[in-house]
Amino acid sequence: MMLVTTPTGQIGGRLLDLLLDEPETAGRLRVIARDPARLTLRARERAEVFRGSHSDPGLLAEAAAGADQVFWLVPPAPGAESVEGHFRAFADALCRVIGEQGVRRVVGVSTLGRKTAVDAGQISASLAMDESIAATGVHYRALCPPFLMENLLGQAPLIHDQGVFHLANDGGRVLRTCATRDIAATAARLLLDPSWTGQEDVPLVGPDALTPEGMAEVMSEVLGRPVRMRPVALDDFRRALLDHGAGEAWAQGVVDMVRAQDEQGFYGAGVPSTPDTAPTGFGQWCEEVLSPAVRG
Repeated sequence: MMLVTTPTGQIGGRLLDLLLDEPETAGRLRVIARDPARLTLRARERAEVFRGSHSDPGLLAEAAAGADQVFWLVPPAPGAESVEGHFRAFADALCRVIGEQGVRRVVGVSTLGRKTAVDAGQISASLAMDESIAATGVHYRALCPPFLMENLLGQAPLIHDQGVFHLANDGGRVLRTCATRDIAATAARLLLDPSWTGQEDVPLVGPDALTPEGMAEVMSEVLGRPVRMRPVALDDFRRALLDHGAGEAWAQGVVDMVRAQDEQGFYGAGVPSTPDTAPTGFGQWCEEVLSPAVRG
């Protein structure tokens, strides 16, 4: 039995589709969803659905009963009073289930930066969660991407209307990227493979070594119109997050995360690409994902 968390998200939703395509998963899929109505019809018909949050120890225990594999992803919570506390609550629930119910394998979404990221907000909290999971002794694969290309999708209207996108990252520093579909595909391969054991990080780094300014050049070429990256100062970025409803702790965590990405280089030029796990290039993603979103 496989348990999939965040089954309506960008990664979890695509992963669930891939698993549903496999005949061998029939009758072996469970999902936890806050809003089951957002699931596809075939997901509701073919997977056992548990409504709620996988941070709820009782619900997670019920959903994981008899499951030997879990896909794990902690969703963002802009209103959280503590970034570390948010990740810890999810980690504690999972570790309890692993210890009490015999889950054998976990595939979790983490991040690059292990042993290098310091005071990096959500990144540091995610890496600490990995350590808690690993300490249970469960067979674990931590999927470790850098900056997600889909982080830019929310700015499609701005790109359409003004030909600009905003980033608080340094426009002249390489920011390695990954497409969420590659994360889902890697997770599916691992969940469908019963042979792996032990604990390892799985880097997912796309083929490009672009700066944000370089990303703008690729967007311009693909969209056939000028696109510029407009830098945002970290203080202004923090205020914008607060204006959009984030709490103080979450906003500061995101600012710390961006600062660490720029200053510590764990998403930077020295990080090698991993074509086996992250084959999608930024130009391809722009053509297939961003361009339709911008053009409506």
